[in-house]
Amino acid sequence: MTGNNNMLVSYQLEEGIATLTITNGKVNALSHEVFAELNAALDQAEKDKAIVILAGQAGIFSGGFDLKEMQKSPQAAIDLVAVGSRLTRRLAAFPYPVIAACEGHAIAKGAFILLSSDYRIGATGAFRIGLNEVAIGMTMHHAGIEMARHRLATPYFNRCVMNAELFSPEEACQAGFLDEVQAPDSVMSRAKEVAKNMQQLNLKAFANTKVKARASYLAQLDAGIEKDLQHLM
Repeated sequence: MTGNNNMLVSYQLEEGIATLTITNGKVNALSHEVFAELNAALDQAEKDKAIVILAGQAGIFSGGFDLKEMQKSPQAAIDLVAVGSRLTRRLAAFPYPVIAACEGHAIAKGAFILLSSDYRIGATGAFRIGLNEVAIGMTMHHAGIEMARHRLATPYFNRCVMNAELFSPEEACQAGFLDEVQAPDSVMSRAKEVAKNMQQLNLKAFANTKVKARASYLAQLDAGIEKDLQHLM
């Protein structure tokens, strides 16, 4: 997967660490094609038994779903949300650590990817992170509510899910979207440092503990995905 300039998700393996980089236009929109390439990259990471770093572009992790695809029809929106929810569900149960290197804005589905990663590093700067669905006229989907409830700090849940507030990287740490912030040019180096530290874990024990600790959440997420397939809005 490495070295194909036409791909929307690149894959680079180095010393047991797989870096998956999304590059899809100015806002790193998440389309069916992007999700397919992310899943293919995760398949490869599993084969390589690699710790994963998920990255976007400088200034933008992801602005969320590809609105052109979402606006084709109500069914198209339901289908894309379901694909996205399954991707984030996969991250939540992925057998190797997933580190998000967020070098800029992370909005809507971009922020949900942060909520589904094991460790999240953000860049300092005039960036916004959060869930803006209600602000743009979308009723929050069931799976999204479960993702937010699972990871966000309780005082921030209503502010994020219902009030659609967006936060600076520093406050995003307090809310639960990020674990730490670094200068923009240090985000990737810090992500690699965290990945190397995680290589010291017993990764079989990590995988077993991850799904055990999240068993009830994963069940709720599965139920939410099924509800959304029946009636999203």
